[in-house]
Amino acid sequence: MHPGALLDLTTSLLQTVLRLDQPADRLVSAFFKAHRALGVRERHTLAETAYTVLRRRLLFQHLAQSGTGPLERRLALLAWQGDRQYLQRGLSAQEGAWLAQVRGVQTASLPDKLRHNLPEWVAAPLLEDLGSEGFWSLVQALDQPAPLDLRVNMFKAGREQVVQALAAAGIDAQPTSYSPWGLRVQGKPALTQVPAFVQGEVEVQDEGSQLLALLTGAGRGQMVVDFCAGAGGKTLALGAMMRSTGRLYALDTSDHRLAALKPRLARSGLSNVHPVRIAHERDERIRRLEGKIDCVLVDAPCSGLGTLRRNPDLKWRQSPASLLELQSLQSRILASAARLLRPGGRLVYGTCSLLKSENEGIAQAFSEAQGSQFERLAVQEVLSEARVPLAEQLDSEGCLRLWPHRHEMDGFFAAVWRRR
Repeated sequence: MHPGALLDLTTSLLQTVLRLDQPADRLVSAFFKAHRALGVRERHTLAETAYTVLRRRLLFQHLAQSGTGPLERRLALLAWQGDRQYLQRGLSAQEGAWLAQVRGVQTASLPDKLRHNLPEWVAAPLLEDLGSEGFWSLVQALDQPAPLDLRVNMFKAGREQVVQALAAAGIDAQPTSYSPWGLRVQGKPALTQVPAFVQGEVEVQDEGSQLLALLTGAGRGQMVVDFCAGAGGKTLALGAMMRSTGRLYALDTSDHRLAALKPRLARSGLSNVHPVRIAHERDERIRRLEGKIDCVLVDAPCSGLGTLRRNPDLKWRQSPASLLELQSLQSRILASAARLLRPGGRLVYGTCSLLKSENEGIAQAFSEAQGSQFERLAVQEVLSEARVPLAEQLDSEGCLRLWPHRHEMDGFFAAVWRRR
Protein backbone atom coordinates (compact mmCIF):
# COMPACT_ATOMS: atom_id res chain seq x y z
CA MET A 1 0.00 0.00 0.00
CA HIS A 2 1.21 3.50 -0.79
CA PRO A 3 2.28 5.30 2.41
CA GLY A 4 -0.13 8.14 1.70
CA ALA A 5 -3.05 5.70 1.63
CA LEU A 6 -1.96 4.03 4.87
CA LEU A 7 -1.58 7.43 6.51
CA ASP A 8 -5.12 8.31 5.39
CA LEU A 9 -6.40 5.09 6.95
CA THR A 10 -4.55 5.83 10.19
CA THR A 11 -6.12 9.28 10.25
CA SER A 12 -9.55 7.75 9.74
CA LEU A 13 -8.97 5.23 12.55
CA LEU A 14 -7.90 7.99 14.94
CA GLN A 15 -11.00 10.03 14.10
CA THR A 16 -13.04 7.07 15.32
CA VAL A 17 -10.96 6.07 18.34
CA LEU A 18 -10.58 9.60 19.72
CA ARG A 19 -14.31 9.99 20.10
CA LEU A 20 -13.73 7.89 23.23
CA ASP A 21 -17.30 6.63 23.16
CA GLN A 22 -16.36 2.92 23.01
CA PRO A 23 -13.38 0.79 24.09
CA ALA A 24 -10.46 1.32 21.73
CA ASP A 25 -9.81 -2.39 21.18
CA ARG A 26 -13.39 -2.86 20.00
CA LEU A 27 -13.13 0.05 17.57
CA VAL A 28 -9.79 -1.11 16.18
CA SER A 29 -11.16 -4.62 15.67
CA ALA A 30 -14.23 -3.27 13.85
CA PHE A 31 -12.01 -1.07 11.66
CA PHE A 32 -9.93 -4.08 10.61
CA LYS A 33 -13.07 -6.06 9.77
CA ALA A 34 -14.11 -3.21 7.49
CA HIS A 35 -10.67 -3.22 5.81
CA ARG A 36 -9.91 -6.92 5.39
CA ALA A 37 -7.32 -6.34 2.65
CA LEU A 38 -4.84 -4.89 5.16
CA GLY A 39 -1.72 -6.98 5.73
CA VAL A 40 -0.17 -7.92 9.06
CA ARG A 41 2.40 -5.10 9.03
CA GLU A 42 -0.20 -2.53 8.01
CA ARG A 43 -2.53 -3.62 10.81
CA HIS A 44 0.35 -3.44 13.27
CA THR A 45 1.22 0.10 12.20
CA LEU A 46 -2.40 1.25 12.40
CA ALA A 47 -3.10 -0.28 15.80
CA GLU A 48 0.17 0.67 17.48
CA THR A 49 -0.02 4.24 16.17
CA ALA A 50 -3.56 4.60 17.54
CA TYR A 51 -2.54 3.21 20.94
CA THR A 52 0.54 5.45 21.05
CA VAL A 53 -1.69 8.48 20.49
CA LEU A 54 -3.91 7.34 23.37
CA ARG A 55 -0.91 6.86 25.66
CA ARG A 56 0.57 10.30 24.93
CA ARG A 57 -2.56 12.18 23.96
CA LEU A 58 -1.89 15.37 25.94
CA LEU A 59 1.69 15.66 24.68
CA PHE A 60 0.82 15.03 21.05
CA GLN A 61 -2.15 17.41 21.09
CA HIS A 62 0.15 20.09 22.47
CA LEU A 63 2.81 19.49 19.82
CA ALA A 64 0.22 19.26 17.04
CA GLN A 65 -0.90 22.85 17.61
CA SER A 66 2.00 24.17 15.53
CA GLY A 67 1.02 22.18 12.43
CA THR A 68 -1.70 22.50 9.81
CA GLY A 69 -4.26 20.15 8.32
CA PRO A 70 -6.58 17.71 10.11
CA LEU A 71 -5.64 17.22 13.77
CA GLU A 72 -5.86 13.44 13.56
CA ARG A 73 -3.39 13.41 10.65
CA ARG A 74 -0.91 15.47 12.66
CA LEU A 75 -1.35 13.10 15.61
CA ALA A 76 -0.74 10.12 13.34
CA LEU A 77 2.50 11.68 12.10
CA LEU A 78 3.73 12.32 15.65
CA ALA A 79 2.86 8.82 16.87
CA TRP A 80 3.77 6.81 13.76
CA GLN A 81 4.84 3.27 14.69
CA GLY A 82 5.86 2.06 11.25
CA ASP A 83 8.94 2.59 9.12
CA ARG A 84 9.79 6.31 9.07
CA GLN A 85 11.43 6.24 5.65
CA TYR A 86 8.26 4.63 4.30
CA LEU A 87 6.18 7.36 5.97
CA GLN A 88 8.36 10.11 4.50
CA ARG A 89 7.24 9.14 0.99
CA GLY A 90 3.64 9.97 1.91
CA LEU A 91 4.34 13.48 3.27
CA SER A 92 4.27 16.87 1.64
CA ALA A 93 7.43 18.96 1.91
CA GLN A 94 5.67 21.17 4.45
CA GLU A 95 4.63 18.20 6.60
CA GLY A 96 8.11 16.73 6.47
CA ALA A 97 9.70 19.99 7.62
CA TRP A 98 7.15 20.42 10.42
CA LEU A 99 7.61 16.86 11.66
CA ALA A 100 11.40 17.22 11.77
CA GLN A 101 11.05 20.45 13.75
CA VAL A 102 8.59 19.01 16.28
CA ARG A 103 10.69 15.89 16.86
CA GLY A 104 13.47 18.20 18.03
CA VAL A 105 11.40 19.51 20.96
CA GLN A 106 12.91 18.61 24.35
CA THR A 107 9.96 17.11 26.21
CA ALA A 108 11.81 17.13 29.54
CA SER A 109 11.26 20.89 29.73
CA LEU A 110 7.49 20.66 29.22
CA PRO A 111 4.92 20.83 32.06
CA ASP A 112 4.42 17.64 34.05
CA LYS A 113 0.93 16.96 32.67
CA LEU A 114 2.36 16.78 29.15
CA ARG A 115 5.02 14.34 30.31
CA HIS A 116 2.91 11.94 32.35
CA ASN A 117 -0.17 12.10 30.08
CA LEU A 118 -2.58 11.29 32.89
CA PRO A 119 -5.73 13.12 33.99
CA GLU A 120 -5.05 15.08 37.17
CA TRP A 121 -7.56 13.00 39.18
CA VAL A 122 -5.40 9.96 38.38
CA ALA A 123 -1.95 11.55 38.62
CA ALA A 124 -2.40 13.32 41.97
CA PRO A 125 -3.19 10.28 44.17
CA LEU A 126 -0.53 8.15 42.43
CA LEU A 127 2.11 10.80 43.03
CA GLU A 128 1.07 10.99 46.68
CA ASP A 129 1.22 7.20 47.10
CA LEU A 130 4.45 6.51 45.20
CA GLY A 131 6.51 9.66 45.64
CA SER A 132 8.22 11.39 42.75
CA GLU A 133 10.68 8.63 41.83
CA GLY A 134 8.10 5.85 41.95
CA PHE A 135 5.51 7.91 40.11
CA TRP A 136 7.78 8.68 37.15
CA SER A 137 8.94 5.06 37.02
CA LEU A 138 5.29 4.05 36.78
CA VAL A 139 4.67 6.63 34.06
CA GLN A 140 7.55 5.22 32.04
CA ALA A 141 6.21 1.68 32.43
CA LEU A 142 2.67 2.67 31.43
CA ASP A 143 4.05 4.25 28.26
CA GLN A 144 5.20 0.85 26.99
CA PRO A 145 3.09 -1.94 25.46
CA ALA A 146 2.42 -4.85 27.80
CA PRO A 147 4.01 -8.26 27.23
CA LEU A 148 1.90 -11.28 26.32
CA ASP A 149 1.37 -13.65 29.25
CA LEU A 150 -0.10 -17.12 29.00
CA ARG A 151 -1.52 -19.44 31.65
CA VAL A 152 -0.86 -23.14 31.32
CA ASN A 153 -4.00 -25.19 31.89
CA MET A 154 -2.55 -27.52 34.53
CA PHE A 155 -5.63 -29.75 34.23
CA LYS A 156 -4.40 -30.73 30.77
CA ALA A 157 -0.65 -30.16 30.60
CA GLY A 158 2.50 -29.23 32.51
CA ARG A 159 4.37 -25.97 32.01
CA GLU A 160 7.50 -27.53 30.50
CA GLN A 161 5.36 -29.59 28.14
CA VAL A 162 3.65 -26.44 26.87
CA VAL A 163 6.98 -24.60 26.54
CA GLN A 164 8.17 -27.38 24.22
CA ALA A 165 4.90 -27.39 22.26
CA LEU A 166 5.10 -23.62 21.72
CA ALA A 167 8.75 -23.89 20.70
CA ALA A 168 7.72 -26.43 18.04
CA ALA A 169 5.34 -23.77 16.73
CA GLY A 170 8.15 -21.21 16.62
CA ILE A 171 7.11 -19.37 19.79
CA ASP A 172 9.66 -18.70 22.53
CA ALA A 173 7.92 -18.81 25.92
CA GLN A 174 9.69 -18.32 29.24
CA PRO A 175 8.34 -19.09 32.74
CA THR A 176 6.98 -16.07 34.59
CA SER A 177 8.73 -14.85 37.72
CA TYR A 178 5.88 -15.41 40.18
CA SER A 179 2.99 -17.47 38.82
CA PRO A 180 3.77 -21.20 38.72
CA TRP A 181 1.35 -21.49 35.78
CA GLY A 182 2.60 -18.55 33.74
CA LEU A 183 4.58 -18.14 30.52
CA ARG A 184 5.74 -14.89 28.95
CA VAL A 185 5.98 -14.53 25.18
CA GLN A 186 7.80 -11.77 23.34
CA GLY A 187 5.94 -10.00 20.55
CA LYS A 188 2.38 -10.82 19.55
CA PRO A 189 2.37 -14.21 17.83
CA ALA A 190 -0.84 -15.52 16.28
CA LEU A 191 -1.98 -18.12 18.81
CA THR A 192 -5.35 -19.15 17.44
CA GLN A 193 -3.89 -21.80 15.11
CA VAL A 194 -1.23 -23.07 17.52
CA PRO A 195 -2.08 -26.65 18.62
CA ALA A 196 -1.43 -25.97 22.33
CA PHE A 197 -3.97 -23.13 22.23
CA VAL A 198 -6.53 -24.99 20.10
CA GLN A 199 -6.35 -27.98 22.46
CA GLY A 200 -6.91 -25.80 25.53
CA GLU A 201 -3.49 -26.35 27.07
CA VAL A 202 -2.82 -22.63 27.31
CA GLU A 203 -4.87 -19.42 27.66
CA VAL A 204 -3.99 -15.74 27.38
CA GLN A 205 -3.96 -14.28 30.92
CA ASP A 206 -1.77 -11.66 32.57
CA GLU A 207 0.47 -12.99 35.34
CA GLY A 208 -1.19 -10.72 37.90
CA SER A 209 -4.60 -12.12 37.06
CA GLN A 210 -3.23 -15.62 37.61
CA LEU A 211 -2.05 -14.63 41.08
CA LEU A 212 -5.55 -13.46 42.01
CA ALA A 213 -6.87 -16.93 41.25
CA LEU A 214 -4.07 -18.53 43.29
CA LEU A 215 -5.09 -16.49 46.33
CA THR A 216 -8.40 -18.34 46.53
CA GLY A 217 -6.80 -21.67 47.42
CA ALA A 218 -9.63 -23.37 45.50
CA GLY A 219 -9.31 -27.17 45.60
CA ARG A 220 -10.87 -30.50 44.77
CA GLY A 221 -14.52 -31.04 45.58
CA GLN A 222 -15.22 -27.51 46.78
CA MET A 223 -18.08 -25.16 45.98
CA VAL A 224 -16.55 -21.98 44.53
CA VAL A 225 -18.00 -18.76 43.11
CA ASP A 226 -16.35 -16.40 40.63
CA PHE A 227 -18.64 -13.49 41.45
CA CYS A 228 -17.73 -11.20 38.52
CA ALA A 229 -16.64 -13.78 35.98
CA GLY A 230 -16.60 -11.68 32.82
CA ALA A 231 -15.20 -13.70 29.93
CA GLY A 232 -13.93 -16.30 32.38
CA GLY A 233 -10.15 -16.05 32.53
CA LYS A 234 -10.04 -16.53 36.29
CA THR A 235 -12.96 -18.96 36.16
CA LEU A 236 -10.92 -21.33 34.01
CA ALA A 237 -7.92 -20.97 36.32
CA LEU A 238 -10.12 -21.83 39.31
CA GLY A 239 -11.60 -24.83 37.51
CA ALA A 240 -8.12 -26.18 36.80
CA MET A 241 -7.18 -25.70 40.47
CA MET A 242 -10.25 -27.75 41.38
CA ARG A 243 -9.24 -30.45 38.86
CA SER A 244 -12.72 -30.19 37.31
CA THR A 245 -14.34 -31.49 40.52
CA GLY A 246 -16.83 -29.85 42.86
CA ARG A 247 -18.99 -27.04 41.55
CA LEU A 248 -17.80 -23.68 40.20
CA TYR A 249 -20.32 -20.91 39.57
CA ALA A 250 -19.36 -18.19 37.07
CA LEU A 251 -21.64 -15.23 37.78
CA ASP A 252 -21.93 -12.12 35.65
CA THR A 253 -24.54 -9.54 34.70
CA SER A 254 -23.66 -9.68 30.98
CA ASP A 255 -24.87 -12.34 28.56
CA HIS A 256 -22.26 -11.12 26.09
CA ARG A 257 -19.37 -11.70 28.48
CA LEU A 258 -20.64 -15.12 29.54
CA ALA A 259 -21.06 -16.08 25.89
CA ALA A 260 -17.36 -15.34 25.37
CA LEU A 261 -16.61 -17.93 28.08
CA LYS A 262 -18.27 -20.80 26.20
CA PRO A 263 -15.60 -21.51 23.53
CA ARG A 264 -12.82 -21.11 26.11
CA LEU A 265 -14.62 -23.49 28.45
CA ALA A 266 -15.01 -26.05 25.67
CA ARG A 267 -11.24 -25.96 24.98
CA SER A 268 -10.35 -26.21 28.66
CA GLY A 269 -11.81 -29.67 29.19
CA LEU A 270 -13.48 -28.56 32.45
CA SER A 271 -16.90 -29.96 33.35
CA ASN A 272 -17.47 -28.33 36.74
CA VAL A 273 -18.18 -24.77 35.55
CA HIS A 274 -21.74 -23.42 35.68
CA PRO A 275 -22.19 -19.98 34.04
CA VAL A 276 -25.08 -18.01 35.57
CA ARG A 277 -26.34 -14.63 34.41
CA ILE A 278 -27.50 -12.47 37.31
CA ALA A 279 -29.45 -9.22 37.22
CA HIS A 280 -27.51 -7.54 40.04
CA GLU A 281 -25.45 -8.32 43.14
CA ARG A 282 -28.57 -9.22 45.19
CA ASP A 283 -30.13 -11.51 42.58
CA GLU A 284 -32.33 -14.27 44.04
CA ARG A 285 -30.08 -16.92 42.43
CA ILE A 286 -27.23 -15.62 44.59
CA ARG A 287 -29.28 -15.76 47.78
CA ARG A 288 -29.83 -19.49 47.28
CA LEU A 289 -26.09 -20.01 47.74
CA GLU A 290 -25.78 -18.08 51.01
CA GLY A 291 -23.73 -19.88 53.66
CA LYS A 292 -22.82 -22.78 51.34
CA ILE A 293 -19.67 -21.66 49.49
CA ASP A 294 -16.07 -22.58 50.30
CA CYS A 295 -14.46 -19.75 48.36
CA VAL A 296 -15.60 -16.59 46.60
CA LEU A 297 -13.49 -14.53 44.22
CA VAL A 298 -14.66 -10.96 43.64
CA ASP A 299 -12.72 -9.46 40.75
CA ALA A 300 -14.75 -6.30 41.01
CA PRO A 301 -15.69 -3.86 38.24
CA CYS A 302 -13.13 -1.07 38.50
CA SER A 303 -11.42 1.76 36.66
CA GLY A 304 -8.94 -0.70 35.11
CA LEU A 305 -6.09 1.77 35.50
CA GLY A 306 -3.67 -1.08 36.16
CA THR A 307 -4.14 -2.16 32.54
CA LEU A 308 -3.25 1.16 30.89
CA ARG A 309 -0.41 -0.46 28.96
CA ARG A 310 -3.07 -2.52 27.16
CA ASN A 311 -6.03 -0.13 27.38
CA PRO A 312 -4.69 3.44 27.41
CA ASP A 313 -8.10 4.84 26.45
CA LEU A 314 -9.45 4.00 29.93
CA LYS A 315 -7.80 7.03 31.50
CA TRP A 316 -9.68 9.32 29.10
CA ARG A 317 -13.04 7.55 29.16
CA GLN A 318 -13.58 7.93 32.91
CA SER A 319 -13.96 10.72 35.45
CA PRO A 320 -14.02 11.36 39.21
CA ALA A 321 -17.81 10.94 39.06
CA SER A 322 -17.57 7.51 37.43
CA LEU A 323 -14.93 6.53 40.00
CA LEU A 324 -17.34 7.31 42.85
CA GLU A 325 -20.02 5.18 41.19
CA LEU A 326 -17.56 2.30 40.90
CA GLN A 327 -16.59 2.54 44.58
CA SER A 328 -20.24 2.30 45.61
CA LEU A 329 -20.72 -0.73 43.35
CA GLN A 330 -17.54 -2.39 44.65
CA SER A 331 -18.71 -2.07 48.24
CA ARG A 332 -22.15 -3.50 47.46
CA ILE A 333 -20.74 -6.44 45.50
CA LEU A 334 -18.22 -7.31 48.21
CA ALA A 335 -20.89 -7.24 50.93
CA SER A 336 -23.21 -9.44 48.88
CA ALA A 337 -20.46 -11.92 47.98
CA ALA A 338 -19.46 -12.26 51.65
CA ARG A 339 -22.90 -13.67 52.51
CA LEU A 340 -22.27 -16.74 50.37
CA LEU A 341 -19.43 -18.09 52.50
CA ARG A 342 -19.73 -20.91 55.01
CA PRO A 343 -17.75 -20.60 58.27
CA GLY A 344 -14.08 -21.08 57.41
CA GLY A 345 -14.68 -20.05 53.80
CA ARG A 346 -12.28 -17.70 52.01
CA LEU A 347 -13.13 -14.36 50.37
CA VAL A 348 -10.82 -12.65 47.87
CA TYR A 349 -11.49 -9.08 46.74
CA GLY A 350 -9.44 -7.88 43.79
CA THR A 351 -9.24 -5.14 41.20
CA CYS A 352 -6.96 -4.17 38.34
CA SER A 353 -6.88 -0.60 39.62
CA LEU A 354 -3.91 1.43 40.87
CA LEU A 355 -5.96 3.69 43.15
CA LYS A 356 -6.23 3.22 46.92
CA SER A 357 -9.82 4.45 46.83
CA GLU A 358 -10.82 1.30 44.91
CA ASN A 359 -8.45 -0.98 46.78
CA GLU A 360 -7.30 -0.49 50.37
CA GLY A 361 -10.20 1.91 50.96
CA ILE A 362 -12.85 -0.64 49.99
CA ALA A 363 -11.10 -3.45 51.88
CA GLN A 364 -10.74 -1.40 55.08
CA ALA A 365 -14.38 -0.30 54.98
CA PHE A 366 -15.48 -3.93 54.56
CA SER A 367 -13.36 -5.10 57.50
CA GLU A 368 -14.76 -2.37 59.73
CA ALA A 369 -18.36 -3.12 58.68
CA GLN A 370 -18.03 -6.88 59.25
CA GLY A 371 -16.42 -6.60 62.68
CA SER A 372 -15.39 -10.02 64.03
CA GLN A 373 -17.19 -12.05 61.34
CA PHE A 374 -14.18 -12.01 58.97
CA GLU A 375 -10.49 -12.42 59.69
CA ARG A 376 -7.94 -10.81 57.38
CA LEU A 377 -5.28 -13.17 56.00
CA ALA A 378 -1.78 -12.02 55.07
CA VAL A 379 -1.28 -12.29 51.33
CA GLN A 380 2.35 -13.35 51.68
CA GLU A 381 1.34 -16.38 53.75
CA VAL A 382 -1.45 -17.32 51.34
CA LEU A 383 0.83 -17.07 48.30
CA SER A 384 3.58 -19.00 50.05
CA GLU A 385 1.11 -21.82 50.73
CA ALA A 386 0.29 -21.75 47.00
CA ARG A 387 4.03 -22.16 46.27
CA VAL A 388 4.39 -18.78 44.64
CA PRO A 389 8.10 -17.86 44.57
CA LEU A 390 9.21 -14.49 45.95
CA ALA A 391 5.80 -14.01 47.58
CA GLU A 392 7.27 -11.40 49.94
CA GLN A 393 7.84 -9.07 46.98
CA LEU A 394 4.11 -9.02 46.25
CA ASP A 395 2.84 -8.19 49.74
CA SER A 396 2.02 -4.65 50.81
CA GLU A 397 0.77 -4.42 54.40
CA GLY A 398 -0.90 -7.80 54.07
CA CYS A 399 -2.45 -7.10 50.68
CA LEU A 400 -1.42 -8.05 47.17
CA ARG A 401 -0.05 -4.97 45.38
CA LEU A 402 1.27 -5.36 41.84
CA TRP A 403 2.78 -2.49 39.86
CA PRO A 404 3.87 -2.48 36.20
CA HIS A 405 7.15 -0.72 37.04
CA ARG A 406 8.03 -3.02 39.95
CA HIS A 407 6.70 -6.41 38.93
CA GLU A 408 6.48 -6.17 35.12
CA MET A 409 2.82 -7.10 35.04
CA ASP A 410 -0.51 -5.30 35.09
CA GLY A 411 -1.42 -3.36 38.20
CA PHE A 412 -3.52 -5.47 40.59
CA PHE A 413 -4.73 -5.34 44.16
CA ALA A 414 -6.21 -8.08 46.35
CA ALA A 415 -7.23 -8.58 49.96
CA VAL A 416 -8.12 -11.95 51.51
CA TRP A 417 -10.43 -12.84 54.43
CA ARG A 418 -11.60 -16.01 56.16
CA ARG A 419 -15.10 -16.20 57.56
CA ARG A 420 -15.07 -17.08 61.24
